[in-house]
Amino acid sequence: VQLGESGGGLVQTGGSLRLSCVASGRTYNNYNAAWFRQAPGKEREFVAAIRWPGRATYYADSVKGRFTISRDNAKNTMYLQMNDLKPDDTAIYYCAEDAGGILSSIRFHGNYDYWGQGTQVTVSS
Repeated sequence: VQLGESGGGLVQTGGSLRLSCVASGRTYNNYNAAWFRQAPGKEREFVAAIRWPGRATYYADSVKGRFTISRDNAKNTMYLQMNDLKPDDTAIYYCAEDAGGILSSIRFHGNYDYWGQGTQVTVSS
């Protein structure tokens, strides 16, 4: 499975970006998909996740109300709409998939089997 992110960039505080993650080569269904991020010198942290087929969503408290995760299963694409961006949102954003679809560890990065290469998001103050 290959995952590829796009949509990152430089934006001012309060601005918006939409990240996309396109998957290819998937041979499983009922998977969880998520966005994580990692800022310089920090641990990789959970941002948002969405279960198959896309009705249940989960968010980190720091992004709740500002970010929206969604997926288009027909297009094998997942999205992260990011509004009201803040400098603390600056990080490399990664998409990931958990082929097993385990709910109890949906926020844990170690549970994910496949990762994209990441896309840089920079929010200027």
